[in-house]
Amino acid sequence: MTAASYVLGVLTALVTLGVVIEMLRRRRLRERHAIWWLIAGTLALVVGVFPNVLGWAASLLGVTVPLNLVFFVSVAVLFLVCIQHSAELTNLEAKIRSLAETAALQAMRIDELEKRKESRGVADGSTAAR
Repeated sequence: MTAASYVLGVLTALVTLGVVIEMLRRRRLRERHAIWWLIAGTLALVVGVFPNVLGWAASLLGVTVPLNLVFFVSVAVLFLVCIQHSAELTNLEAKIRSLAETAALQAMRIDELEKRKESRGVADGSTAAR
């Protein structure tokens, strides 16, 4: 690999980490969502700074082509992010359903109270007219 590709890899990892940290700082990203991106950015930075680590890890895991290990780890991280988001989406859907049911019950209660008030007002008005 050329020096330019090493520099590009390190800069990309640093930019990724910087963006994630800045989003955390501005509260645009929560910690539980950022953990996988921080892990991926850190791994990319380690491989960018020490490229021999990728070859060592690939041989340790029995992967013939080190770049295949990069793709596998990338897909695994994205898969974990998808699972995390699916779990949170399921949780939010349950909360929304519960809130919708509560709102519907409150609306029914308000309608019932308004009808009672109107029927009392009509009854009070009819006795006052006599």
